Amino acid sequence: MSSVRPVTTLFLVRHGQSEWNAVGRWQGQADPSLSELGRDQAFEAGRVLGDVDAVVASPQLRAHETAEILATGLGIGPIITVDGLREREIGSWSGLTTAEIEAIAPGAIGRHEWPTDAEPEDVFLERVLVSLTAVATSMAGATVLVVCHGGVIRHLERHLGADGGRVPNLGGRVVTVAPDGGMHLGERIELVATPPPADGSIL
Repeated sequence: MSSVRPVTTLFLVRHGQSEWNAVGRWQGQADPSLSELGRDQAFEAGRVLGDVDAVVASPQLRAHETAEILATGLGIGPIITVDGLREREIGSWSGLTTAEIEAIAPGAIGRHEWPTDAEPEDVFLERVLVSLTAVATSMAGATVLVVCHGGVIRHLERHLGADGGRVPNLGGRVVTVAPDGGMHLGERIELVATPPPADGSIL
């Protein structure tokens, strides 16, 4: 009998640079595609990424495109799409630059105060936790690449007691999930060197 590894390892990775990342626009659940640099980043990351058993992705274009490039390079498929891994809905901030947000809501970003039409933080975090728990349960003992979004990773980090700051494109965090469902933060990862974001955008 083969033994089953008791711990599931999730490599949570932010998508490559999107067209809106390139010009500093906050995205949320808007759906711009990868930029040419973003595609190049994904190809580069695929050359340094270690062995994984499966690839899971947010359905949003920038994440799914990144996952497709990585999965092709790894020779893994099909990609498993998980709707609950979408980025946080940021309402009226979507499409704005950091400077534009600061102009209408001075200091709100630093205070983590979101617009009234944004997805509530507890609702966002709960769907992320439910989604990742479901992935870990269905792939117990596996090593899974999860291509998602900066907000997903940062909110999970804060929930688990850490904040590594901005998550760069093709950067992320290792998370292990125990058989009892307990999640534990591993190391921050950065698969490619990335330029600083235009105008400070993080989502």
